[in-house]
Amino acid sequence: MKLWLKIVLAIVCGVITGLILGPKASYLKPIGTLFLNLLHMVIVPLIFASMTCAIANTTNRKQLGRVGITTCVLYAITTLLAIGFGFVFSSWLELGKDLHFTTTVAMQAKEIPPFSDLLLSIVPKNPIQSFADGNILQIIIFAIFLGVCINLVREKAAPLLHVIEALSQVMFRMTSLIMSLSPFGVFALMAWAVGSFGAHVLLPVFEFLISYYAASLIFCAVVYCGILFFLARLSPLPFFAGMTEAIGTAVSTCSSAASLAANIQCATSKLGISKNLASFVLPLGCSLNMNGSALFQVMGALFIAQAYGIELHMQQLIVLATSVILATLGTASIPGGGIIMLSIVFASVGIPLEGIAILASIDRLRDMATTTLNITGDTVCAILVAKQEGELDEALYYGQKELSIEQSLITEQHS
Repeated sequence: MKLWLKIVLAIVCGVITGLILGPKASYLKPIGTLFLNLLHMVIVPLIFASMTCAIANTTNRKQLGRVGITTCVLYAITTLLAIGFGFVFSSWLELGKDLHFTTTVAMQAKEIPPFSDLLLSIVPKNPIQSFADGNILQIIIFAIFLGVCINLVREKAAPLLHVIEALSQVMFRMTSLIMSLSPFGVFALMAWAVGSFGAHVLLPVFEFLISYYAASLIFCAVVYCGILFFLARLSPLPFFAGMTEAIGTAVSTCSSAASLAANIQCATSKLGISKNLASFVLPLGCSLNMNGSALFQVMGALFIAQAYGIELHMQQLIVLATSVILATLGTASIPGGGIIMLSIVFASVGIPLEGIAILASIDRLRDMATTTLNITGDTVCAILVAKQEGELDEALYYGQKELSIEQSLITEQHS
């Protein structure tokens, strides 16, 4: 049985088990936590080694700059589309208008953090500290600088590059081993989530949850499938078939960072993206391209604003969009990261912070769609860039041949 089918069965069995056991399903949580710990264990070395090698091994420096600029532009466009889509969808449905919440606390819009502070925070003062803290964005910046400098020094830096390449291959092999255990972790996490957050908890915000899921599906169908079909000239169906394992991991872990290893594996072994390009574009998207988070934060803010009867004018909507962009850039790629950064969005336009508790009640279930949308957007952009750069194996994309992660490592060793 293929791994993706095992993951799907694990999700179904986890849901059924959670409904049967209820709160007692929390006894299964340690198994899921162990799986999450294994995934988090490989995140930092995998991102560092794969990105450094991808940049250092690029012989065409113009291509490296072109890929970087194209990727960032694509990520910016999809994030802005997600924000705009959230505005339109929430305004159309008028979510929360019938709740009539009241608050005794007077709220005033707070000044959002300046963009200069964000720029300063992404450059690590101490790379070792960044590794210890697991600061993904700072690790990416350090890996980019190290890869560029290795590329410039060339022969004298060869011993260092060989060590990092060996680390990269080991991390990919370790990822393969961990992913073979994913059905057990997925089952435990799903059982715990369903058992802990039953249907009765969803009743106050059930309409919002369903609306957000619908918005995510429509955004995926319109934007992502549109990019694949009209820009990349590819059929979207093989894409979603190849992403099944990564999506299963995203649904169960609710973490873009924890899903990164599975995403890279699917991108290279199922969708035909070259290992170098996937290792550069996807980790970058893990920190910069949070389409699902942007969509949720806009819809969540408008939902609570309408519930409290707060009217947001054009200037406030602009401030809201700006704060969402900054919040998505600072959102930790871990479960619950989006709900934490939502406080910045609420405070920026004077929405009562107590509304966050309302959304927190369904955060785990909401985060399943958010993380799925996040990683899917990363891979769609990676496919478009790979197609433009001639780094996409279309035969592998369409399933005309198969390539395992072990085979890709052997091919790389012989090349």
